[in-house]
Amino acid sequence: MPSHLLFIGTYTRTTSRGIYALQLDADTGALSTPILAAETANPTWIEFSPDRRRLYAVHESSGQATGFAVDPAQARLTPLKPTDSPAKELNVPANPPSHLAIDATGRALIAANYRDGFVAALPIRADGTLGSPEIIRHAGCGPHPTRQEKPHPHSVTISPDNRFALICDLGVDRIYSYALDPAAARLSPANPPFTVTAPGAGPRHSKFSPDSRHAYVINELANTLTAYRYEPADGSLSEIQSISTLPSGFKGESTAAEVRIHPNGRFLYGSNRGYDSIAVFRIDPESGRLNPVEIVPSGGKNPRNFALSPDGRWLVCAHQDSDNLCVFRVDPATGRLARTNHEAAVPMGVCVLFR
Repeated sequence: MPSHLLFIGTYTRTTSRGIYALQLDADTGALSTPILAAETANPTWIEFSPDRRRLYAVHESSGQATGFAVDPAQARLTPLKPTDSPAKELNVPANPPSHLAIDATGRALIAANYRDGFVAALPIRADGTLGSPEIIRHAGCGPHPTRQEKPHPHSVTISPDNRFALICDLGVDRIYSYALDPAAARLSPANPPFTVTAPGAGPRHSKFSPDSRHAYVINELANTLTAYRYEPADGSLSEIQSISTLPSGFKGESTAAEVRIHPNGRFLYGSNRGYDSIAVFRIDPESGRLNPVEIVPSGGKNPRNFALSPDGRWLVCAHQDSDNLCVFRVDPATGRLARTNHEAAVPMGVCVLFR
């Protein structure tokens, strides 16, 4: 029976012990019982190397990330030897980043450090271990008094041609564009170096369309999605549209979290925390504009992260505050989601990664 292997990143504040693994039945959407794949503290973001043989997790150390060898047959992760990085000598804070991305060659890992306001570029050695981070610090603030008091880089997205890294900085309402040199694991400001978002938007995560013509940013504080035209020559963005992830007239407290694009490139999904739900949009292939399809309950509390299966048939949503994973069947013709009765218990799940 065909199945998909998933790894789940968590907070280990309560009963979680690290990264969990489970199988999703590709025909029915049923989930197996999760097992502990690796014991590690607060692996809140996890990411595969391009060949899927290694997995990297954010780490509360000056090294910023830690690596594991992947055993897909046993759904186990084996820690790689600790890096001998002299990061402490470089005065790199030990706070963990919020997000990681790895370039297409597998030679550079880029980390966005929300708490300390910097972006780190680390070389990935041939054995998978990480070298010393090179740090780029952001500056500035935004209008929100408590969430934008300083820079807060929240995510890294590598361009489809592997030439640029886009950094959503929630704290300063900017999307930075850096030219990427994978061989040297080095970032340098592009020209122009950033795109300014609406004041107080709080850009959080971004995704590229499969045809590389458009990029989509989910704005945590404004609860919006912004569509951009992407210029591959210089890594710049031009705004097309901004649209709410919440229903018209909603007045409660909510923040947007994750954005994903269906493998067929026709639909986009964004999660809301507070109004615990997933918003579905249809993508116009020519203009890149988003058209609302539906907003469905996510099946739990605080849907910080979710992911689509590689075949596009299933969506798995993790809930940070109700400790459950929920499975939705995806209609490939309309993009609509149908909640299944398949669930699994994972404490404080905050990252869903399909292998």
